[in-house]
Amino acid sequence: MALRALLYRRPTEPSTIVVKFGSQIFAIRLRRHRRARRYTLRIHPSDREAILTMPPRGTIADARDFAHRHGGWIAARLGRLPKAAPFQPGVTVPLRGVPHKIVHRAGVRGTVWTETRDSGERILCVAGGLEHIDRRVHDFLKREARNDLHKAADAYASELGVKVKRISIRDQSSRWGSCTSAGSLSFSWRLILAPSYVLDYLAAHEVAHLVEMNHSPRFWKVVGRICRHTERAKNWLDVHGNDLHRYGIED
Repeated sequence: MALRALLYRRPTEPSTIVVKFGSQIFAIRLRRHRRARRYTLRIHPSDREAILTMPPRGTIADARDFAHRHGGWIAARLGRLPKAAPFQPGVTVPLRGVPHKIVHRAGVRGTVWTETRDSGERILCVAGGLEHIDRRVHDFLKREARNDLHKAADAYASELGVKVKRISIRDQSSRWGSCTSAGSLSFSWRLILAPSYVLDYLAAHEVAHLVEMNHSPRFWKVVGRICRHTERAKNWLDVHGNDLHRYGIED
């Protein structure tokens, strides 16, 4: 085993620590990162938990002290998370920014589809057993996101004369999209919940990185040339982006 691996190796250590603030008790997930230079805290918006990142030489005692000193910050940030909206009958979720109420169609064949009632209300119909609704809605939204992102990314890649090698759909909490120098793009499936111009902008943003792997003025010039609603989409994400993480989760 390499010397570096032996140096940073730790005996079995807890994956979480408990922090009490007032009458509230929080479980804090621990994460050791080899590039971390200090202790940091962040809130995972869809898992609804605090994550404490430790440097390689950090100790559990110091991590616990750091978390306790920031108990107020943890309580405030978790308390500000928007109310969860699980994928269950009666819950309204946005599809391309348009509200759709989930309706269970137990006696109907199929999986998930959309309908518009005579009143104009949009609904998301889910067939099958009640216990499968959450999974089926998740799968449906991921398929829709993949289809829309593939179409948008391919169009922008053709316009810029670059090639997208692969597109991955994930549930990323810290970024909406990413790009590798090899041409692989990754996006959050939750973009399908936002208005279409937001998803379109993220596709343009990541494809533009195949031309400029940075966020220099040259990069933003490329984005602006192929996407006319960049500022509108960025403003929408600044105001409403965090709200997208509340869908499909339980409190």
